[in-house]
Amino acid sequence: MDLGEDVSSLFGKRSKTSSNSTVNRSRTKGMEEVPTSFNQKKCIAWFRQYSTPSNTDTIGPEGVETFCRDLNVEPENIALLVLSWKMGAKQMGYFTLQEWLLGLTDLQCDSLVKLQGKLSYLHSLLLDSSHFKSIYRYAFDFSRDKDQRSLDVETAKAMLGLLLGRQWSLLNSFFQFLDQSRYRVLNKDQWCNVLEFSRAVDVDLKNYDVDGAWPVMLDEFVEWLKVTRGESNIQ
Repeated sequence: MDLGEDVSSLFGKRSKTSSNSTVNRSRTKGMEEVPTSFNQKKCIAWFRQYSTPSNTDTIGPEGVETFCRDLNVEPENIALLVLSWKMGAKQMGYFTLQEWLLGLTDLQCDSLVKLQGKLSYLHSLLLDSSHFKSIYRYAFDFSRDKDQRSLDVETAKAMLGLLLGRQWSLLNSFFQFLDQSRYRVLNKDQWCNVLEFSRAVDVDLKNYDVDGAWPVMLDEFVEWLKVTRGESNIQ
């Protein structure tokens, strides 16, 4: 599975035809020299470049795609997830004006060039353990269908790849386990415990406590991995 493509489709659907009112707008807007102070009116005007006349207070998937292109980041860039977290965005692929102002006021960004200058800062937030945990937990609610309490397994794999792909060496093994398992969705408890597992359990699994409070799914993953490695005690 191409995780990058999956995450890209989650953050904003790639349209084959451009919207005259959104996609074809000049990419140079917001790139000029700007004062260092934050200007809310300027920030709102910037937002309107990506919303549509039919819904001026919401940026939809097409607008998010154009925003990413203008910002010169791919939709699957984790900085976009961190930005969404900063905004408190409720639904993937959409930014409301209220969310936009919340996040960009905090970042003191009222233009494209200012936000581009904050991308390194957004990435740096992931290096803080408490911030990362907050962003990780946020990603579950952000990426699930709002009429569902759980996250479908393919979306979960895409988001886990984005969040843990560079730091958990057992991630691919976990994906293989999910592919052959009975699990088609992950609930929030399972999602949160995957992060704790990735931080607490060694690659060789020797410090895994079978009597611990891990979800059954992770007990099954450990047993499956031991069988795969030829280490299981099951007769």
